[in-house]
Amino acid sequence: MDVDNEVVRLCAEGMRAEAENRPEDARLLFAQAWERRTDDYDACVAAHYVARQQESAEETLLWNAVSLHHANAAGDGRVRAFFPSLYLNMGASHELLGEPAEAERYFRLAADHAGDLPDDPYGDMLRQGIATALDRVAP
Repeated sequence: MDVDNEVVRLCAEGMRAEAENRPEDARLLFAQAWERRTDDYDACVAAHYVARQQESAEETLLWNAVSLHHANAAGDGRVRAFFPSLYLNMGASHELLGEPAEAERYFRLAADHAGDLPDDPYGDMLRQGIATALDRVAP
């Protein structure tokens, strides 16, 4: 990720606030990132983090869908490795809403894109999350 990008920087600060148990600060930082987006890449990143701070599964699904929409609209390699996480989040939202078939569809999409994940602890965590999610919903 581009640490010189203001939206990315704000989201990183928001993640730090989450880790320090300051959810309101995180919410404000993610909202600032959304307000300062300049293109679809920025919008994808900001919406991904705004989704984390929603109070209902419906709102979380909406923001996950916004993030996925902007990832598709960005149309370049900067978002390629985001798709497994975006699909995993969409699946999790549908699972929370009691829609297992739609959850499974998104979890399978996440698995289909898992090859784009980095070979590092973050990629390993997402691959494990995808496998676990599929185990929960697959017949």
